[in-house]
Amino acid sequence: MQNQLQTLQQHIAFIIEVDKLKTVLRKTKAAYVNRYENSAEHSWQIALFALNLRDFAAEPVDIDKVVRMLLIHDLGEIDTGDTIVYAADGAAEREAEELAAMRRILGLLPQPIAADLLALWQEFEARKTPEARFARAIDRLMPILLNLQSGGQSWRENGVSKQQVLSMAVGKVEDGCPLAADWLRAELDRAEQAGCFGA
Repeated sequence: MQNQLQTLQQHIAFIIEVDKLKTVLRKTKAAYVNRYENSAEHSWQIALFALNLRDFAAEPVDIDKVVRMLLIHDLGEIDTGDTIVYAADGAAEREAEELAAMRRILGLLPQPIAADLLALWQEFEARKTPEARFARAIDRLMPILLNLQSGGQSWRENGVSKQQVLSMAVGKVEDGCPLAADWLRAELDRAEQAGCFGA
């Protein structure tokens, strides 16, 4: 009984710690309110989005695994903050910082669970499995959709060009969800004509 109580306390400590994800502001505003979304909202929304788009994945996927990946993929931002995907400098340093953050945060959990979740996060980062490629596609797709909804709010504020979106995001969408990438290219052409890009 004492051992179970200690394990329960570890799970509670973890879930209270990850509540901090609600304080991490992203660079994109939510669709229907004039405020920046937070990373917890982003994680919830893309998990739901993946459930809905699973039939469009490039390859068959274990959707439960995809959803688990998406729910944890940004936990490291509790320590590192959010960095816009189009930032070119410091990628290796950011990856090392996020790995250290993930180890700290997941380390609050009982060891077998912590190790499983860390391996899942590393699989997401490596993008070598169908699940990781699909999860990454959804992760890249959602901010683009919000920018299309807002007339390019984040792109304009951060000086992001159409070429940056095509090269740094649409290719990853295509790897996991080709039809969405095809749709995006046409939408980005329309967004360019509407002046939605910042560079």
